[in-house]
Amino acid sequence: LRKNVEDFTGPRERSDLGFVTFDITADILNGKKCIFDWNVKQLFLYLSAEYSTKNNALNQVVLWDKIMLRGDNPRLFLKDMQSKYFFFDDGNGLKGNRNVTLTLSWNVVPNAGILPLVTGSGHVSVPFPDTYETRKSY
Repeated sequence: LRKNVEDFTGPRERSDLGFVTFDITADILNGKKCIFDWNVKQLFLYLSAEYSTKNNALNQVVLWDKIMLRGDNPRLFLKDMQSKYFFFDDGNGLKGNRNVTLTLSWNVVPNAGILPLVTGSGHVSVPFPDTYETRKSY
């Protein structure tokens, strides 16, 4: 779902605002016995959207995040989730965009040391519609 709305945080022109509903099924362990060793405090998981437009070769937007603490279930089974954050484009780059790629990634937050970035092995590309939603339900 996509709307064309006033974006008061950026340029004066109207911008695309995307709405995404998604399911996530993921095993953060990915076959490993345990990701939470002595130096892992927590994981910061996030779902991002990447796409290109005529004005920008790469756009990256974080749509959703979650902190996974030691002892939490490392398997995710999330259904009908909605974006936690606004999905604004800085123009009209979402309208008719056929290649918006959603990727689940996470940071391992250590007790001490570097903060490594891990990207999940799966991603999905979704097309956005060619028309705007005209309802006033936002």
